Amino acid sequence: MGTTIQNPPPKTPDPDPEEAELSGKQMSFLEHLEELRVRLLRSIYAIVIGSAVCFYFHNQLYQILAKPLTDSLIALHQDPHLVYVNPVDPFNLFIKISIMCGIFLASPYVLLQLWLFVSPGLYRNEKKYIWPFVLLTSGLFITGGVFAYLLALPKVFHFLLEFGGQFKSMVEINEYWDLAISIVVWVGIVFELPVVIMLLSIFGIITPKFLLKHYRIAVLVTAVVAAAVVPSNDLASIFIIWVPLVGLYFISIGLSWLVWVKKKRKLKNAEA
Repeated sequence: MGTTIQNPPPKTPDPDPEEAELSGKQMSFLEHLEELRVRLLRSIYAIVIGSAVCFYFHNQLYQILAKPLTDSLIALHQDPHLVYVNPVDPFNLFIKISIMCGIFLASPYVLLQLWLFVSPGLYRNEKKYIWPFVLLTSGLFITGGVFAYLLALPKVFHFLLEFGGQFKSMVEINEYWDLAISIVVWVGIVFELPVVIMLLSIFGIITPKFLLKHYRIAVLVTAVVAAAVVPSNDLASIFIIWVPLVGLYFISIGLSWLVWVKKKRKLKNAEA
């Protein structure tokens, strides 16, 4: 009786290095901690390098970022120069500006490291979203910061300075920058709403039907978030932040619907 010898399966060619890094594997708890440490260190290095580059241009960045306040002071016929009470305050100010700008500059790389950390827990078909994720998240974060700088900050500072018009303003540099940086960074973070909803849709946690059903609650929540981000009681400033958030929520519904349609089509093809 003859024995049939089957041909051995062809060897899988060496994977692409980037594909190997994104392919994922079972990892122990200690390996997860080591992976987290590596990703955090790389992100910190990127922010430090970005901050160093920005520090080289600290005078130009100061002139740009101070414009919302100085323009409001000039419009109200007040001295546009900020003041400080400690000799080290200007240096500390430039450090803060450099770090904030460095975070925005390094955000694409930092978000890439975040994706590479969570990618081992994803299926292969989910890993292809890496570049849309990085581009969308970093783009929305930077867009939110630019939006806050161009629209939110001028309205906020004009309202606050006009409200205290009966007093002589002496704006201290650290107080101003703590307020400005918090607004810019937080608006950049809340602009990530479409990414969060899209990821939840990819993982099947929420659906477009759920988002549409609870849109009234979402409108209320975005109003609360806008009021929390804006430090003044100026309704115009809150409205400026709130309207884009509502718009982003409905854009998120569209993204969730696209994810749902793609999943439904893939399921139908699998059953055929």
